[in-house]
Amino acid sequence: MSLLQRLEMRQGQSLVMTPQLLQAIKLLQLSQLDLAAYVDAELERNPLLERTEGEPAPEREAPEASGDGDYEGGDGPEPEAWLASDMTPSRSEIEGDLDTRLDNVFADENPAPRETASGDMLSLTPAPYGNTGGSFDGELPDFEASLTAETSLREHLAAQLDLATQNPSDRLIGSFLIDAVDDAGYLREDIDGVAERLGASLDDVARILKLVQTFDPPGVAARDLAECLAIQLREQDRFDPAMQALVSRLDLVAKRDFPALRRLCGVDDEDLVEMLAEIRRLDPKPGRAFGAHAVEVLVPDVFVRPAPDGSWLIELNSETLPRVLVNQSYYARVSKGAVADGDKAFLSECLQTANWLTRSLEQRARTILKVATEIVRQQDAFFLHGVAHLRPLNLKTVAEAIGMHESTVSRVTSNKSIGTSRGTLEMKYFFTAAIPGAAGAAAHSSEAVRHRIKQLVDAEAADVLSDDALVQRLRDEGVDIARRTVAKYRESLRIPSSIDRRRAKMAGAPR
Repeated sequence: MSLLQRLEMRQGQSLVMTPQLLQAIKLLQLSQLDLAAYVDAELERNPLLERTEGEPAPEREAPEASGDGDYEGGDGPEPEAWLASDMTPSRSEIEGDLDTRLDNVFADENPAPRETASGDMLSLTPAPYGNTGGSFDGELPDFEASLTAETSLREHLAAQLDLATQNPSDRLIGSFLIDAVDDAGYLREDIDGVAERLGASLDDVARILKLVQTFDPPGVAARDLAECLAIQLREQDRFDPAMQALVSRLDLVAKRDFPALRRLCGVDDEDLVEMLAEIRRLDPKPGRAFGAHAVEVLVPDVFVRPAPDGSWLIELNSETLPRVLVNQSYYARVSKGAVADGDKAFLSECLQTANWLTRSLEQRARTILKVATEIVRQQDAFFLHGVAHLRPLNLKTVAEAIGMHESTVSRVTSNKSIGTSRGTLEMKYFFTAAIPGAAGAAAHSSEAVRHRIKQLVDAEAADVLSDDALVQRLRDEGVDIARRTVAKYRESLRIPSSIDRRRAKMAGAPR
């Protein structure tokens, strides 16, 4: 056998992940805020990119002058003559109108304005800050500079710690515990782990924790709900043995098992009612009043509106689309003065990157609109009649309908939302699993079945429907569903079991 060397030419296809392609794929899955941050970074880095401003509002046309030179609807000089006239009165005119002299003022008042050589009045007193907004250059005040930040829970607790102890080691332990308190006011660190990490004794950590738990707001730094309620009751001097027994069995309170609570606490019906009312007046999340985060509104990427002909109008939300353009004139002007090879390479790279970014943003917008249009077409019954008519849908169905890959549709629907007449919903909401229909009927959406279970439970009267009864009701309506699936959907809706619902309906409140 001999070894030979030879050259061969072969033709094939392969996908090369260029940086531009990676950029286009990355932009598809970015949310509005992430996309805005990415574009801002590119605007700072690339001198050839510019942000396009909104079109200026059209100027209001001046009223047409009538033939006699008056305003339409009133007498007086023409606009041009009115603007050209000198409206500043002289000193003698002001003194005649006021029937007094301008220098006839009290000594502590502002000095009188003096008359200039042209007869105009010149004030010697600067305008007060209240009239200028505190700006020396006459610009409008910066209201953001006068805003005060809300005190966070950590700052509130740290200030109390500084007053409660002067021991450096105690302050270190207290600061660590305060940092471990979440926004709701609960301690999310185990004190054994805190003692090990700080190299402190467990008794010292427990002692400082008791100190922090005496801080305002009452119930802060608790490790669970029972301890949080106990701290608040102890501060109100209401943590007696009966209340202690009630707090120790909050599971019975949630189940509304009043006979067991009466036996456990050793009280009658009237006392139990008062104890439960007292529990309800406590705050289960004592930290939520400090430094609460502002609620972020879900801004839709696409709007869906009904058209007069019965179809749907689908349009992108122009407010969320970044507007950037490539400044070709600036590139032409700068490239003429570029002499060094490094400068030319930098300008060429900036131009290529800017062009790719604008194209990627346009492609992203077209892809989102294309996917949203297919979603609306598939879920037409939902937009007309509501969630009960939501159809089962998966990414593959949409991808095949629009001629795209399934992974592309997945990226487009991530972190995107659609504004409808039924509220703003995430695109992922419209993709639901299929529940087979009974006796060969059409499949049902899992979200629609979940909605139907809630309707059946809400419509319960004296008879409480068990999971088996719910299965039978759904099968009568053409939904082939298993009992464990009904139980899973019921638990996801936070609907208690039939036993707990029946006990609540029978008891209502302690007699």
